[in-house]
Amino acid sequence: MSDEEFYLCATGSIEYGEFYEIDNAYCKYGYHFGPEWNIVGGIEEGLTQMSKCSNDARRLTSWNFPLDATFKSTTPHGWPQLVLSVYGLDFFGHDVVRGYGVCHIPFSSGRQESKIPIYVPESSSTLHHFAAWITGKRPELIEPSILASGSGRELTRMKVQGSITASFNVVLKDFHKLGYDNNDKGKKSCK
Repeated sequence: MSDEEFYLCATGSIEYGEFYEIDNAYCKYGYHFGPEWNIVGGIEEGLTQMSKCSNDARRLTSWNFPLDATFKSTTPHGWPQLVLSVYGLDFFGHDVVRGYGVCHIPFSSGRQESKIPIYVPESSSTLHHFAAWITGKRPELIEPSILASGSGRELTRMKVQGSITASFNVVLKDFHKLGYDNNDKGKKSCK
C-alpha cells in the first residue's frame, strides 16, 4: 500500500424505481471512473431481477439489489459514478431500453440516498419516432457510460422517464492524509 493512495468503499443498494410508462423493468449497472482509479474489491457491474410495477399511483418497481465496490486512487479527479441502464418488455414482449441514469458515489462518509433521474433517448425526427413505434426498436446508447463522461453528451436528445432511488454507505480511508477535505471533520469517527 502506497502512502499516496486513498480508498473509497461504497456499499448500499439500488432500492426502487418510479416510472411513468413502464409496467415491468430490470436494471443493469456499472461504474465509470477516471484513469487514476482502480476497483480493488466488490462487484463492478451487475443485473437486477425483473420487477413488476406496483398498481398504485407511485408505480414503484422494487429491486433492493445490493451494491458493493471498493476503489483506490491518488486523486479525486474522475470520482466513480454509478451508471444505470433500465430495460423492460414492450407491448409485443420485446426487450427494450427504458432509460439511463447516472450519479456520483457520494463524496462524504456515511449513509446517503440519491434520487437518480432516468432519461430515455428520443428519436431525432418524427419519421424515426414512427419507425421506432412500428418496429419496437427504440433509440439506444451504444455505450451508456457516455452520460458519465460529458463528451458527446450534448448531442443526445432525452426525455425524463422516471427516477431510481439508490442508497449508499460510504467509507473513505486516508483521504485527509493526502490533504483533501470533504467536510467530514465534524462527524464522529470510530478509532
